[in-house]
Amino acid sequence: MRVLLSIVLVFVIMNVGTLVAYGGASAIFGLQPPDDGSPARFLVSVLLVKAGMAIGFVLMFVMARRVWTGIWLRYAFVWWVMYAIVEIGQAVAPGYTVLDAGAGIVAEAIYFPLSAFVAARVLREPAPDATAA
Repeated sequence: MRVLLSIVLVFVIMNVGTLVAYGGASAIFGLQPPDDGSPARFLVSVLLVKAGMAIGFVLMFVMARRVWTGIWLRYAFVWWVMYAIVEIGQAVAPGYTVLDAGAGIVAEAIYFPLSAFVAARVLREPAPDATAA
């Protein structure tokens, strides 16, 4: 149950972080959503990507939580580096701008540390009961 809760919380954090970063980029720099499809379809694609990321992020954390629980910020950093490189790679391709990539890197800098913190807290092992001995 804690794994599912963690996935849901990370999914929410990732979507809020994305909205904040891209909303800020839109307000400050005039970033526009892609115009090659419907806005609803674009938003559904974003939600699906974030759902997959949240599931992978949490399940990988679960598999190695004994390693990452105390150093969750390093876990977040590994994910941030991985996705920052993806954003840069997308910016090289047509149809994705440097501004898009920059907003993505900022979003990931917001939501990966918050997601790792929440996952570490929700999924931590319960303290042993001192009275059970």
